[in-house]
Amino acid sequence: MDHASVLNALIAQLGADAVRASEFRDNRRITVPAGKAYEVLSALKGLGFDQLTDVTCVDYLHYRGARRRFGLVYIVYSHAANLRLIVRTYLDEPELEIASVVPLWEGANWLEREVYDMFGIDFVGHPDLRRILMPPEFVDFPLRKDYPLRGRGERHNFERITRAQS
Repeated sequence: MDHASVLNALIAQLGADAVRASEFRDNRRITVPAGKAYEVLSALKGLGFDQLTDVTCVDYLHYRGARRRFGLVYIVYSHAANLRLIVRTYLDEPELEIASVVPLWEGANWLEREVYDMFGIDFVGHPDLRRILMPPEFVDFPLRKDYPLRGRGERHNFERITRAQS
């Protein structure tokens, strides 16, 4: 199995409108509509991509030529074929929802929670979607480009924890 056969299998399964392929340096990437992301990732799991390496997000606010605000990135790997594939999908406000892939890869649990915590992407069907890095009272998403570098003055709202308390 190689990248071309994986792409052909995806197109045969889901249709040509569901997958757009590209390559940059050694990275093979496919871009899929947000509504088809779970279906594509499920098909990839069935094709032998047994490891979800990462889930992350990119904020394209003020990025020249960007048509969508958020790019959600999944990196999957097939041990049997020694193939890595980057799956991208794009989301815009106010509809920052996408299906959780925890039913496919249990390791997505914390990765999706981190993206939720830092960017505000809601993973529908996630078993425990809550903050993982920021305090539960925190109401913003600090890795968004419109979040100020010095914060919004929220530090005084949180209890100070000393080294002895931690």
